[in-house]
Amino acid sequence: MTGVKRPIRVAVIGGGCASLTTAFELTRPEHAGKYDVTVYQMGWRLGGKGASGRGVADRIEEHGLHLWMGFYENAFRLMRDCYAELPADPTRRFTTWQDAFKPAPDVAVANRLPNGDWEFWRAHFPAGRGLPGDPLDEGSPFTVRGYLRQSALLIGELLRSARDVETARGVPSADTLLRYGQLAGAAALFEASDTLRQAIDTWLPQIMQGPSAMLLRAIESFAAAARRQLETIVAGDGELRRIWHVIDLILAILRGAALNGMALDARGFDAINNYDWREWLRLNGASEESLDSGFMRGIYDLAFAFEDGDVNKPRLAAGVALRGAMRMFFTYRGSLFWRMSAGMGDVVFAPLYEVLKARGVKFEFFHRLRDVRLAPARKGETPHVAALEFDVQAKVKGGGEYQPLVDVRGVPCWPSAPDYSQLMQGAKLSREARAFEAHHESRRAGTRSLRVSTDFDFVVLGVSVGAIPYVARELVERDSRWAAMVRHVKTVPTQAMQVWLNESMADLGWPHPPSNVSGFVEPFDTWADMGHLISEESWGGRVQSIAYFCSVLPDVMGPEGELTERFVRAQRELVRENAVRFLDRDVAVLWPKAATESGFRWKLLVSLKGGSPRAKQRRFDTQYWSANVNPSDRYVLSLPGSLEYRLSPLDVCFDNLTIAGDWTATGLDTGCIESAVMSGRLAAHALSHFPPLEDIVGYDHP
Repeated sequence: MTGVKRPIRVAVIGGGCASLTTAFELTRPEHAGKYDVTVYQMGWRLGGKGASGRGVADRIEEHGLHLWMGFYENAFRLMRDCYAELPADPTRRFTTWQDAFKPAPDVAVANRLPNGDWEFWRAHFPAGRGLPGDPLDEGSPFTVRGYLRQSALLIGELLRSARDVETARGVPSADTLLRYGQLAGAAALFEASDTLRQAIDTWLPQIMQGPSAMLLRAIESFAAAARRQLETIVAGDGELRRIWHVIDLILAILRGAALNGMALDARGFDAINNYDWREWLRLNGASEESLDSGFMRGIYDLAFAFEDGDVNKPRLAAGVALRGAMRMFFTYRGSLFWRMSAGMGDVVFAPLYEVLKARGVKFEFFHRLRDVRLAPARKGETPHVAALEFDVQAKVKGGGEYQPLVDVRGVPCWPSAPDYSQLMQGAKLSREARAFEAHHESRRAGTRSLRVSTDFDFVVLGVSVGAIPYVARELVERDSRWAAMVRHVKTVPTQAMQVWLNESMADLGWPHPPSNVSGFVEPFDTWADMGHLISEESWGGRVQSIAYFCSVLPDVMGPEGELTERFVRAQRELVRENAVRFLDRDVAVLWPKAATESGFRWKLLVSLKGGSPRAKQRRFDTQYWSANVNPSDRYVLSLPGSLEYRLSPLDVCFDNLTIAGDWTATGLDTGCIESAVMSGRLAAHALSHFPPLEDIVGYDHP
């Protein structure tokens, strides 16, 4: 039939969350089949940095510790739409998004005292109004003024909580009576905090006019009174001191916002991105004790915010940090954090794969991008992608389509290794232990070249920014903006470990509910109790608790000057040594009953291969750990002075190409699943003008 317009062919490179979001948006029913999408993925599974696999005993093996936050509006909307569209299957156990995600409201930060002891500041966050992904009401999104008003209100709540701490202690000592008397004498601060909130409401709209000086005086007057009356009260009292640290930081934020005229600056929070977060707070009056508190260290730890992976070089753009903190604490819905009911691959990427397959999206696994080739430059024309060159890592028997998922008691999952029985010469590939997901793996079964107009019309480049110098050299050479982005938007390697134990957390001495803990000691500063996953694995009652740990990994170059197999093995061995030392030396702070005077009780680890309880390293070898050093596995940093170099999926540098990933300019600009989904939605808009920009929650936030 003539006159029938063929679909627009889109080649999506990479199977991370941003890429799959783009594919999801381009194949929505609203487009009526306008886009023919093919996803090209290295190795056998989707997910990028969020990929997980099922190993021995169906255990879940993750890239790291993954938790979703209650302000991830775009990410939760994606998953809600995805689960609503899953094909009906009576054997499936997770049929709704609320089966797949559960609230995790308990959070803790670790703080080291001057005497070397550790304390934990725990908080149980109440359920936020509504659920993430619900339609937004007219009060959202928040403005700078709204965020600052919420901050002022929080000061009042924190002051009340400090009073409640004293009241709850029962029969007071003379010292407590003195402190409580001082606190009661400071009751005027409650009224002052309300006055401060009213000042923000009244004067912030005219911040560039005369009353701004009055607002600044109000903030500074309140801060001075608070310091005089509270610093003495909280001295020597850990719980009250921690409350004061947060009040002190909020006051610095309010003062800085007034001084910078942030409410009327078109850049919003981005106006302060040339400062480090601590640096900006210090300039605006925060005390050194507050800046070194567990609360602040926890923020840097959660963002892996250490340049070159050096824990002595904490660096986080102030505007990104401020925006993230405001979104995290003031816009979360349902729960501050959400845990996944299985692996991230199981509850996020397997459902996305199934829905996309049902829509007609094609998946080409074992396709490793080697080069993006541009057409010859022509004067006056925007350059375009002419060809995509791939290494075909393995071929499917009979030329069929690779089937990637396995069923684990009603949950479609990705295995931790490919199904070699589907591959040509699969037994040989298995014996050779082909590292399909590794940068250094160059062995291949063939090559494939895609040509513009013949094989594709548009390209969505969804690889990580760390991989661009290796797979898109011409783009970097041809466009100075790409060269600047690659030079300034830095990444960092991370390390992670998971342990399975034969005693419960309570028996090990952790007295609190399952928590997410950050701000702890290196080399594993962040920990989460993941015992809720025991029932999803196949242990037959042997496992009583599961713990995940992660942190940044020092960024060093191998002796060969490149990412060789030898270097990767050495980094993996370093993580193993870090893990063994951490368990022997540090974990007793978290789990006092997990160690004796001689160190960690290695018999606690559930052995998968019969390792000797007396050989601690052999016993540990039955656990799971990873050194995330491949270019596509590294975490993307938000360094001061680097944000302006991020390109947006909406930027037209090459005529038939857009980009997708948490390394792009999204309006959130952090390394997280929400940034990735926002980027994917922006990439889809760049090609189709859908979804509308106003529907991408947070894109136009300050």
